[in-house]
Amino acid sequence: MNDRAKPAYDFHHLRHVKEQSSSKRALWITLILTLFFTVVEVIGGLLSHSLALLSDSAHMISDVIALGLSMTAIYLATRPPNAKYTFGYLRFEIIASLLNGLALCVISVGIFIEGIARFIHPVDIKFGLMLVIASIGFIVNLVLTIVLSRSHHEEENLNVQSALWHFIGDLMSSAGVIVSAIVIYYTGLMFFDPLISMVIGVIIFIGGARILRESVLILMESVPEKFKLDDIRADLRQVEGVEDVHEMHLWAVSTDHYSLTAHMFVREDIQPFCIILAVNEVLEQKYGITHSTIQMEHASIHPHGEYGREFLRHKEELQHAAEANPEPSV
Repeated sequence: MNDRAKPAYDFHHLRHVKEQSSSKRALWITLILTLFFTVVEVIGGLLSHSLALLSDSAHMISDVIALGLSMTAIYLATRPPNAKYTFGYLRFEIIASLLNGLALCVISVGIFIEGIARFIHPVDIKFGLMLVIASIGFIVNLVLTIVLSRSHHEEENLNVQSALWHFIGDLMSSAGVIVSAIVIYYTGLMFFDPLISMVIGVIIFIGGARILRESVLILMESVPEKFKLDDIRADLRQVEGVEDVHEMHLWAVSTDHYSLTAHMFVREDIQPFCIILAVNEVLEQKYGITHSTIQMEHASIHPHGEYGREFLRHKEELQHAAEANPEPSV
C-alpha cells in the first residue's frame, strides 16, 4: 500500500477530538465583552482609588488571560491526533484549567495582602464613580455568567467550568463593590472597601483551589470521582469467560473523555473475541467508557509473579473441592 492509499489515522483507531461549538461560541462572546469592560474598570478603579474596584479589575484581567487559554484549548482539541500526540491535544484543556486555577489563587492572595495594607493606610475613595462602574460590571458579569452556565450544561468542559468560576467571582466582586460604595456613602466607614475586597479574595481563592484540584487529579491520572474501580472490576468478572481482572487503570484524558486498560485471566474454552465484545458492551452501556484496551491472559503463561501463582493455587483448590463434593444429579 502506498502512502497516498493509507488511511489518515492508521496509527490509531480513534480520533480523540472534541467539537465544542457551544463552548466556543460562549467563550468568544465572553472574551469580547470582558476585554471591553476590563479597560473600563481599570480606568475607573484608578480614578476612584477604590481597592475593591481595582481588585475586581485585576480579576477581570486574569479573566481575559484565562479565556484566551480556554479558547486555545478548545481550538487545539479539534486537531486530530498524530504519530507523536496519539491522544490528540485534548490534555491542553486541563493544562489551561490548571493555569486558570493557579491564576485565581495568586490573584486572591494579592488582593488579601493589598487589603491588609489598605486597613493600615486608608485611602479616600470617590464612591460615586465606584458605584457607577460597579453597577455596570454587575450587569455585564451577570450576563456572562448566564451565558457560560448554559454552555457548561450543554457541553461538560473543565475549561468552561474554570471560566465560569472566574465570572461567578466577578459577579460577587461587583456586588461587593456596590455594597461597599453604599455603606461608605451612608456611614463614611472607609474600611469597608478593603474588607469587601478581602471577602472577594477568599471567594476567588475557593473557586481557584477547586479548579486547581480537579486539574491536578486529571494530570495525575487518578480515577475520576464518578467511577468506582472495584465496581467496574466486579462487573467485568461477571462476563462469561473472565476469571480474574487485574492491572486495571482508569483515567481521564480530558473532561468526559475516559480511557481504561486491564489484564484478564480468561478461560481457554471461550472465544477471546466474544469476551472482548461482552467486556466492551458492559463498559459502554453501564459506564459510558468507549475507549478501552484489554489484554487477555492465561495465568500459567502470564503469571504476573506471585499474583498469578496464587490465582492458580486458589483455582486448583476450588477444582479439588468440587471433585471431592460433586453436586448430586437431578
